[in-house]
Amino acid sequence: MKITDIKSHVVMPIPGLAWLFVEVETDEGVTGLGECTDYAVNSHLVRGLEAIKPLVVGSDPKNIEEIWQRIFHVNSDLNGRGYISHLISAIDIALWDIKGKVLGAPIYDLLGGAVRESVPLYTHVRDLSAGQGIEVMQEEARLTMAAGYKAIKTDPFPSRRTMGETFYGANMVERMEPKAIAEAVEWMEALRETVGSEYEILVDAHARMDVASAIKAANAIEHIDLVWFEEPTHVENHNSLRQIRENTNVPLCVGERHFTRWDYDEILRDRLVDFIMPDIAWCGGISEIRRIASMAETQYINVSPHDALGPVAIAASFQASIAIPNLYREECLHTWFETFEKIITPMFDVRDGSIFPNGKPGLGIELIPEAMEEYAIDVDSPEAQPGWWNNANEATGAWATEDKN
Repeated sequence: MKITDIKSHVVMPIPGLAWLFVEVETDEGVTGLGECTDYAVNSHLVRGLEAIKPLVVGSDPKNIEEIWQRIFHVNSDLNGRGYISHLISAIDIALWDIKGKVLGAPIYDLLGGAVRESVPLYTHVRDLSAGQGIEVMQEEARLTMAAGYKAIKTDPFPSRRTMGETFYGANMVERMEPKAIAEAVEWMEALRETVGSEYEILVDAHARMDVASAIKAANAIEHIDLVWFEEPTHVENHNSLRQIRENTNVPLCVGERHFTRWDYDEILRDRLVDFIMPDIAWCGGISEIRRIASMAETQYINVSPHDALGPVAIAASFQASIAIPNLYREECLHTWFETFEKIITPMFDVRDGSIFPNGKPGLGIELIPEAMEEYAIDVDSPEAQPGWWNNANEATGAWATEDKN
Protein backbone atom coordinates (compact mmCIF):
# COMPACT_ATOMS: atom_id res chain seq x y z
CA MET A 1 0.00 0.00 0.00
CA LYS A 2 1.24 3.50 -0.89
CA ILE A 3 0.09 7.01 -0.02
CA THR A 4 -1.16 8.73 -3.17
CA ASP A 5 -2.41 12.13 -2.01
CA ILE A 6 -3.06 14.51 0.87
CA LYS A 7 -6.21 16.65 0.73
CA SER A 8 -7.33 19.52 2.95
CA HIS A 9 -10.91 20.48 3.80
CA VAL A 10 -11.72 23.79 5.50
CA VAL A 11 -15.28 23.97 6.78
CA MET A 12 -17.07 26.42 9.05
CA PRO A 13 -20.40 25.24 10.49
CA ILE A 14 -19.96 27.64 13.44
CA PRO A 15 -19.35 31.29 12.38
CA GLY A 16 -15.78 32.37 13.06
CA LEU A 17 -14.57 28.81 13.75
CA ALA A 18 -13.10 27.26 10.61
CA TRP A 19 -11.97 23.64 11.04
CA LEU A 20 -9.12 22.20 8.99
CA PHE A 21 -9.49 18.49 8.24
CA VAL A 22 -6.99 16.40 6.30
CA GLU A 23 -7.45 13.21 4.30
CA VAL A 24 -4.51 10.92 3.47
CA GLU A 25 -5.43 8.72 0.51
CA THR A 26 -3.88 5.41 -0.53
CA ASP A 27 -3.72 3.35 -3.71
CA GLU A 28 -5.90 0.67 -2.10
CA GLY A 29 -8.82 3.00 -1.41
CA VAL A 30 -8.26 3.31 2.34
CA THR A 31 -8.40 6.94 3.50
CA GLY A 32 -7.31 8.28 6.88
CA LEU A 33 -8.63 11.39 8.63
CA GLY A 34 -6.59 13.98 10.48
CA GLU A 35 -6.99 17.51 11.80
CA CYS A 36 -4.68 20.43 12.57
CA THR A 37 -7.16 23.29 13.00
CA ASP A 38 -5.61 26.47 14.38
CA TYR A 39 -8.10 29.14 13.49
CA ALA A 40 -6.08 32.29 12.72
CA VAL A 41 -3.29 30.39 10.93
CA ASN A 42 -5.27 27.79 8.99
CA SER A 43 -4.19 29.33 5.69
CA HIS A 44 -0.51 28.78 6.56
CA LEU A 45 -1.24 25.18 7.50
CA VAL A 46 -3.07 24.47 4.24
CA ARG A 47 -0.03 25.68 2.31
CA GLY A 48 2.28 23.74 4.60
CA LEU A 49 0.41 20.52 3.92
CA GLU A 50 0.96 21.06 0.21
CA ALA A 51 4.65 21.71 0.83
CA ILE A 52 5.26 18.47 2.73
CA LYS A 53 3.47 16.25 0.20
CA PRO A 54 6.75 15.15 -1.44
CA LEU A 55 7.89 13.83 1.95
CA VAL A 56 4.76 11.71 2.35
CA VAL A 57 3.27 10.71 -1.01
CA GLY A 58 4.67 7.39 -2.19
CA SER A 59 5.40 6.16 1.35
CA ASP A 60 3.92 3.07 2.93
CA PRO A 61 1.31 4.39 5.43
CA LYS A 62 2.14 1.70 7.97
CA ASN A 63 5.53 3.31 8.59
CA ILE A 64 4.10 5.98 10.87
CA GLU A 65 7.25 6.60 12.89
CA GLU A 66 9.49 6.92 9.84
CA ILE A 67 7.15 9.47 8.24
CA TRP A 68 6.91 11.39 11.54
CA GLN A 69 10.69 11.61 11.87
CA ARG A 70 11.19 12.48 8.20
CA ILE A 71 8.85 15.49 8.28
CA PHE A 72 10.25 16.65 11.64
CA HIS A 73 13.94 16.49 10.74
CA VAL A 74 13.74 17.70 7.14
CA ASN A 75 12.08 20.84 8.49
CA SER A 76 14.41 21.26 11.48
CA ASP A 77 15.66 24.64 10.23
CA LEU A 78 12.13 25.97 10.78
CA ASN A 79 12.13 24.59 14.34
CA GLY A 80 10.03 21.44 14.62
CA ARG A 81 7.83 22.91 17.33
CA GLY A 82 4.56 24.63 16.52
CA TYR A 83 4.10 25.05 12.80
CA ILE A 84 5.76 21.80 11.74
CA SER A 85 4.28 19.83 14.63
CA HIS A 86 0.80 20.97 13.54
CA LEU A 87 1.43 19.54 10.06
CA ILE A 88 2.84 16.33 11.49
CA SER A 89 -0.22 16.01 13.74
CA ALA A 90 -2.69 15.93 10.86
CA ILE A 91 -0.66 13.34 8.94
CA ASP A 92 0.06 11.22 12.01
CA ILE A 93 -3.59 11.05 13.09
CA ALA A 94 -4.61 10.08 9.55
CA LEU A 95 -1.95 7.35 9.36
CA TRP A 96 -3.13 5.81 12.62
CA ASP A 97 -6.67 5.92 11.23
CA ILE A 98 -5.49 4.03 8.14
CA LYS A 99 -3.64 1.44 10.24
CA GLY A 100 -6.71 0.83 12.37
CA LYS A 101 -8.94 0.46 9.33
CA VAL A 102 -6.53 -1.97 7.64
CA LEU A 103 -6.22 -4.09 10.79
CA GLY A 104 -9.91 -3.77 11.68
CA ALA A 105 -9.22 -2.39 15.15
CA PRO A 106 -9.76 0.87 17.06
CA ILE A 107 -6.55 2.89 17.39
CA TYR A 108 -6.52 2.42 21.16
CA ASP A 109 -6.17 -1.34 20.66
CA LEU A 110 -3.02 -0.66 18.62
CA LEU A 111 -1.69 1.47 21.49
CA GLY A 112 -1.88 -1.37 23.97
CA GLY A 113 -5.59 -1.41 24.67
CA ALA A 114 -7.98 0.57 26.83
CA VAL A 115 -7.11 1.15 30.48
CA ARG A 116 -10.58 2.48 31.32
CA GLU A 117 -14.15 1.93 30.13
CA SER A 118 -14.66 5.51 28.96
CA VAL A 119 -12.92 8.88 28.80
CA PRO A 120 -14.18 11.49 31.29
CA LEU A 121 -14.59 15.03 29.96
CA TYR A 122 -14.47 18.53 31.29
CA THR A 123 -16.27 21.37 29.57
CA HIS A 124 -16.76 25.14 29.76
CA VAL A 125 -19.09 27.86 30.86
CA ARG A 126 -18.64 31.31 29.38
CA ASP A 127 -15.73 33.51 30.43
CA LEU A 128 -16.18 36.77 32.32
CA SER A 129 -14.99 38.72 29.28
CA ALA A 130 -17.96 37.44 27.27
CA GLY A 131 -19.85 40.22 29.02
CA GLN A 132 -23.07 38.30 29.72
CA GLY A 133 -23.00 38.58 33.50
CA ILE A 134 -22.74 36.22 36.45
CA GLU A 135 -26.37 35.10 36.26
CA VAL A 136 -25.93 33.77 32.71
CA MET A 137 -22.76 31.91 33.72
CA GLN A 138 -24.54 30.37 36.70
CA GLU A 139 -27.43 29.16 34.56
CA GLU A 140 -24.96 27.60 32.11
CA ALA A 141 -23.26 25.85 35.02
CA ARG A 142 -26.56 24.41 36.25
CA LEU A 143 -27.38 23.14 32.74
CA THR A 144 -23.91 21.64 32.40
CA MET A 145 -24.26 19.79 35.68
CA ALA A 146 -27.69 18.53 34.66
CA ALA A 147 -26.17 17.19 31.43
CA GLY A 148 -23.85 14.97 33.47
CA TYR A 149 -20.56 16.84 33.31
CA LYS A 150 -18.54 16.82 36.50
CA ALA A 151 -15.90 19.46 35.79
CA ILE A 152 -16.12 23.03 34.42
CA LYS A 153 -13.51 25.52 33.23
CA THR A 154 -13.83 29.29 32.89
CA ASP A 155 -11.65 32.37 32.49
CA PRO A 156 -12.75 34.81 35.23
CA PHE A 157 -10.35 37.60 34.31
CA PRO A 158 -11.22 40.71 32.25
CA SER A 159 -9.37 40.74 28.92
CA ARG A 160 -8.45 43.67 26.71
CA ARG A 161 -8.70 41.54 23.60
CA THR A 162 -12.16 40.11 24.15
CA MET A 163 -13.53 43.30 25.70
CA GLY A 164 -12.96 45.13 22.41
CA GLU A 165 -9.78 47.05 23.16
CA THR A 166 -6.75 47.12 20.89
CA PHE A 167 -4.64 44.11 21.77
CA TYR A 168 -1.30 43.82 20.00
CA GLY A 169 2.39 43.50 20.71
CA ALA A 170 3.40 44.87 24.08
CA ASN A 171 -0.23 44.84 25.20
CA MET A 172 -0.32 41.04 24.96
CA VAL A 173 1.06 40.85 28.52
CA GLU A 174 -1.56 42.22 30.89
CA ARG A 175 -1.28 43.60 34.39
CA MET A 176 -4.28 42.65 36.45
CA GLU A 177 -5.40 45.69 38.41
CA PRO A 178 -7.03 45.20 41.84
CA LYS A 179 -10.47 45.79 40.31
CA ALA A 180 -9.88 43.01 37.76
CA ILE A 181 -8.83 40.54 40.42
CA ALA A 182 -11.82 41.50 42.56
CA GLU A 183 -14.12 40.82 39.60
CA ALA A 184 -12.47 37.44 39.12
CA VAL A 185 -12.98 36.53 42.76
CA GLU A 186 -16.66 37.49 42.54
CA TRP A 187 -17.06 35.40 39.37
CA MET A 188 -15.40 32.33 40.88
CA GLU A 189 -17.26 32.55 44.18
CA ALA A 190 -20.55 32.68 42.27
CA LEU A 191 -19.54 29.60 40.25
CA ARG A 192 -18.49 27.69 43.37
CA GLU A 193 -21.75 28.58 45.10
CA THR A 194 -23.68 27.32 42.08
CA VAL A 195 -21.95 23.95 41.64
CA GLY A 196 -21.30 23.11 45.29
CA SER A 197 -18.22 22.34 47.31
CA GLU A 198 -17.28 19.00 45.73
CA TYR A 199 -17.62 19.91 42.05
CA GLU A 200 -14.41 20.25 40.01
CA ILE A 201 -13.55 23.77 38.80
CA LEU A 202 -10.68 24.80 36.53
CA VAL A 203 -9.45 28.31 35.67
CA ASP A 204 -7.79 29.45 32.43
CA ALA A 205 -5.83 32.71 32.18
CA HIS A 206 -4.97 32.22 28.49
CA ALA A 207 -1.26 32.95 29.04
CA ARG A 208 -1.66 36.71 29.25
CA MET A 209 -0.61 37.90 32.73
CA ASP A 210 2.65 39.28 34.00
CA VAL A 211 4.24 37.33 36.85
CA ALA A 212 3.14 39.59 39.71
CA SER A 213 -0.45 39.59 38.47
CA ALA A 214 -0.48 35.83 38.10
CA ILE A 215 0.71 35.33 41.67
CA LYS A 216 -1.84 37.80 43.06
CA ALA A 217 -4.64 36.28 41.00
CA ALA A 218 -3.82 32.71 41.97
CA ASN A 219 -3.64 33.53 45.67
CA ALA A 220 -6.87 35.54 45.49
CA ILE A 221 -8.85 32.55 44.19
CA GLU A 222 -7.02 29.82 46.12
CA HIS A 223 -10.02 29.44 48.44
CA ILE A 224 -12.17 28.30 45.51
CA ASP A 225 -10.25 24.98 45.64
CA LEU A 226 -9.32 24.70 41.98
CA VAL A 227 -8.24 21.62 40.07
CA TRP A 228 -5.78 23.92 38.29
CA PHE A 229 -4.85 27.46 37.27
CA GLU A 230 -4.02 27.23 33.57
CA GLU A 231 -1.39 29.19 31.64
CA PRO A 232 -1.00 32.10 34.06
CA THR A 233 1.78 33.71 31.98
CA HIS A 234 3.30 33.51 28.52
CA VAL A 235 4.72 30.05 28.00
CA GLU A 236 8.12 30.95 26.54
CA ASN A 237 9.79 31.71 29.88
CA HIS A 238 9.95 28.78 32.27
CA ASN A 239 11.53 30.94 34.96
CA SER A 240 8.33 32.98 35.19
CA LEU A 241 6.39 29.75 35.69
CA ARG A 242 8.88 28.74 38.37
CA GLN A 243 8.33 32.04 40.20
CA ILE A 244 4.58 31.48 40.23
CA ARG A 245 5.07 27.91 41.35
CA GLU A 246 7.15 29.08 44.33
CA ASN A 247 4.65 31.74 45.41
CA THR A 248 1.29 30.02 45.30
CA ASN A 249 -0.29 26.77 46.45
CA VAL A 250 -2.76 26.63 43.57
CA PRO A 251 -2.09 23.68 41.19
CA LEU A 252 -0.79 24.81 37.78
CA CYS A 253 -1.33 23.55 34.24
CA VAL A 254 0.27 24.36 30.87
CA GLY A 255 0.52 22.63 27.54
CA GLU A 256 -1.64 23.78 24.66
CA ARG A 257 1.16 26.12 23.54
CA HIS A 258 3.87 23.51 24.04
CA PHE A 259 4.76 21.28 21.12
CA THR A 260 6.58 17.92 21.04
CA ARG A 261 8.35 16.15 23.87
CA TRP A 262 11.27 18.60 23.77
CA ASP A 263 9.03 21.44 24.95
CA TYR A 264 7.91 19.37 27.93
CA ASP A 265 11.28 18.08 29.11
CA GLU A 266 12.23 20.87 31.54
CA ILE A 267 8.64 21.45 32.67
CA LEU A 268 8.29 17.82 33.68
CA ARG A 269 11.77 17.28 35.11
CA ASP A 270 11.47 20.36 37.32
CA ARG A 271 7.81 19.66 38.16
CA LEU A 272 6.82 23.21 37.28
CA VAL A 273 3.18 22.19 36.92
CA ASP A 274 0.74 19.60 38.26
CA PHE A 275 -1.04 18.93 34.95
CA ILE A 276 -0.14 19.18 31.27
CA MET A 277 -2.53 19.61 28.36
CA PRO A 278 -0.93 18.86 24.97
CA ASP A 279 -3.18 19.26 21.94
CA ILE A 280 -3.17 16.17 19.75
CA ALA A 281 -3.74 18.29 16.61
CA TRP A 282 -0.75 20.54 17.38
CA CYS A 283 1.84 18.60 19.40
CA GLY A 284 2.67 15.91 16.84
CA GLY A 285 -0.40 13.70 16.77
CA ILE A 286 -1.21 10.42 18.44
CA SER A 287 2.40 9.24 18.30
CA GLU A 288 3.71 12.29 20.16
CA ILE A 289 0.99 12.70 22.76
CA ARG A 290 1.68 9.13 23.83
CA ARG A 291 5.37 9.92 24.29
CA ILE A 292 4.62 13.12 26.21
CA ALA A 293 2.15 11.28 28.44
CA SER A 294 4.76 8.62 29.21
CA MET A 295 7.27 11.31 30.19
CA ALA A 296 4.68 12.86 32.49
CA GLU A 297 3.83 9.47 34.00
CA THR A 298 7.37 9.09 35.37
CA GLN A 299 6.87 12.37 37.29
CA TYR A 300 3.32 11.42 38.43
CA ILE A 301 1.87 14.36 36.49
CA ASN A 302 -1.56 13.93 34.93
CA VAL A 303 -2.39 14.57 31.27
CA SER A 304 -5.53 16.33 30.08
CA PRO A 305 -5.58 16.77 26.28
CA HIS A 306 -6.51 20.24 25.06
CA ASP A 307 -9.53 20.12 22.73
CA ALA A 308 -11.16 23.28 21.47
CA LEU A 309 -11.16 22.21 17.82
CA GLY A 310 -13.23 20.10 15.48
CA PRO A 311 -14.58 16.56 15.90
CA VAL A 312 -11.64 14.73 14.30
CA ALA A 313 -9.28 16.13 16.93
CA ILE A 314 -11.72 15.13 19.67
CA ALA A 315 -11.94 11.61 18.24
CA ALA A 316 -8.14 11.32 18.05
CA SER A 317 -7.75 12.55 21.62
CA PHE A 318 -10.30 9.97 22.73
CA GLN A 319 -8.36 7.15 21.08
CA ALA A 320 -5.18 8.20 22.89
CA SER A 321 -6.86 9.11 26.17
CA ILE A 322 -8.57 5.79 26.73
CA ALA A 323 -5.11 4.15 26.62
CA ILE A 324 -3.19 6.77 28.68
CA PRO A 325 -2.78 5.60 32.31
CA ASN A 326 -2.16 9.06 33.80
CA LEU A 327 -5.22 10.76 32.29
CA TYR A 328 -7.19 13.43 34.17
CA ARG A 329 -9.92 14.37 31.70
CA GLU A 330 -10.23 15.24 28.03
CA GLU A 331 -11.35 18.79 27.25
CA CYS A 332 -14.43 19.53 25.17
CA LEU A 333 -16.97 22.23 24.48
CA HIS A 334 -20.07 20.12 24.87
CA THR A 335 -22.28 22.80 23.35
CA TRP A 336 -20.55 22.05 20.02
CA PHE A 337 -21.60 18.40 19.99
CA GLU A 338 -24.87 19.16 18.21
CA THR A 339 -22.83 20.72 15.40
CA PHE A 340 -20.44 17.75 15.33
CA GLU A 341 -23.40 15.54 14.47
CA LYS A 342 -23.75 17.46 11.20
CA ILE A 343 -20.11 16.84 10.28
CA ILE A 344 -19.27 13.26 11.30
CA THR A 345 -20.85 9.84 11.45
CA PRO A 346 -21.36 8.20 13.83
CA MET A 347 -21.41 10.88 16.53
CA PHE A 348 -19.52 10.10 19.73
CA ASP A 349 -21.27 8.01 22.34
CA VAL A 350 -21.44 10.64 25.10
CA ARG A 351 -23.04 9.63 28.39
CA ASP A 352 -22.77 11.05 31.90
CA GLY A 353 -20.01 13.45 30.91
CA SER A 354 -17.82 10.78 29.27
CA ILE A 355 -17.14 9.41 25.79
CA PHE A 356 -17.57 5.66 25.41
CA PRO A 357 -15.89 3.59 22.66
CA ASN A 358 -17.96 2.51 19.67
CA GLY A 359 -15.59 -0.34 18.73
CA LYS A 360 -15.23 0.79 15.12
CA PRO A 361 -11.81 0.57 13.45
CA GLY A 362 -9.40 3.48 13.27
CA LEU A 363 -10.74 6.75 14.64
CA GLY A 364 -14.24 5.28 14.62
CA ILE A 365 -15.73 8.16 12.63
CA GLU A 366 -16.03 9.41 9.05
CA LEU A 367 -16.68 12.86 7.58
CA ILE A 368 -20.08 13.37 5.95
CA PRO A 369 -19.33 14.37 2.32
CA GLU A 370 -22.45 16.52 1.96
CA ALA A 371 -21.46 18.49 5.06
CA MET A 372 -17.98 19.09 3.65
CA GLU A 373 -19.60 20.71 0.63
CA GLU A 374 -22.27 22.61 2.55
CA TYR A 375 -19.88 24.19 5.06
CA ALA A 376 -16.81 24.60 2.85
CA ILE A 377 -15.16 28.02 3.07
CA ASP A 378 -12.22 29.79 1.44
CA VAL A 379 -9.45 29.57 4.01
CA ASP A 380 -8.11 33.00 2.94
CA SER A 381 -11.41 34.86 3.34
CA PRO A 382 -12.00 37.26 6.24
CA GLU A 383 -15.01 35.14 7.22
CA ALA A 384 -12.72 32.18 7.89
CA GLN A 385 -10.78 34.08 10.57
CA PRO A 386 -11.79 34.16 14.26
CA GLY A 387 -13.61 37.30 15.38
CA TRP A 388 -10.75 38.78 17.40
CA TRP A 389 -8.42 38.34 14.40
CA ASN A 390 -10.81 40.21 12.12
CA ASN A 391 -11.08 43.03 14.66
CA ALA A 392 -7.31 43.36 14.66
CA ASN A 393 -7.18 43.41 10.86
CA GLU A 394 -9.92 46.02 10.64
CA ALA A 395 -8.04 48.25 13.07
CA THR A 396 -4.89 48.08 10.94
CA GLY A 397 -6.69 48.10 7.59
CA ALA A 398 -5.27 44.70 6.65
CA TRP A 399 -8.37 43.44 4.88
CA ALA A 400 -9.27 46.80 3.40
CA THR A 401 -6.04 47.02 1.40
CA GLU A 402 -6.30 43.64 -0.29
CA ASP A 403 -8.73 41.98 -2.66
CA LYS A 404 -9.21 38.51 -1.19
CA ASN A 405 -11.43 37.21 -3.99
